[in-house]
Amino acid sequence: MALVPYEGTAEMGLQKFHKPLAAFSFANHTIQIRQDWRQLGVAAVVWDAAVVLSTYLEMGAVELSGCSVVELGAGTGLVGIVAALLGAHVTITDRKVALEFLKSNVQANLPPHIQPKAVVKELTWGQNLGSFSPGEFDLILGADIIYLEETFTDLLRTLEHLCSNHSVILLACRLRYERDKNFLAMLEKQFTVNKVHYDPEKDVHIYKAQKKSQREDF
Repeated sequence: MALVPYEGTAEMGLQKFHKPLAAFSFANHTIQIRQDWRQLGVAAVVWDAAVVLSTYLEMGAVELSGCSVVELGAGTGLVGIVAALLGAHVTITDRKVALEFLKSNVQANLPPHIQPKAVVKELTWGQNLGSFSPGEFDLILGADIIYLEETFTDLLRTLEHLCSNHSVILLACRLRYERDKNFLAMLEKQFTVNKVHYDPEKDVHIYKAQKKSQREDF
């Protein structure tokens, strides 16, 4: 699957993606994310959903200290970096083609004493799940990963594998198309889903999902 920009993205909106560095301030740290739109497309730029989700984590919406976290489709790794700075043990994942770029951002932005808490690992949704223990994470994070309809089934299978009955999923997204809402409907068949935050300026929603209990399934 090629890494391509979203359909219909305005030229003005692309300008920030062509900047080689995007700077942010989270968890009392200045984070400088290297971007490479021309080589890696959507995997190598910071999307608004990642900024909104990072802000939500910094607000203390979930307890991250000592928490086991995985970020899916991490791209530049901003969300995973912020989670690690806030005290979590983070596995930051993406497909193989994006890993070296992702590692460079993680290593450049985490102090030496925090780097052991962040692991960059390959994860292609629905494929190499055997390298992850079922239900091993307390928190699953995804920023703007709902946009390719052909990945929805594999993404759901991946979420199902990574979640225990106590795991929390936080998905930040902009609802661009009807298919995005269709994914949320698919998610609700297996998980209890609630919207927990909305950023009107960036038009980004954050949804919280947890596996339905057996009682709810009957």
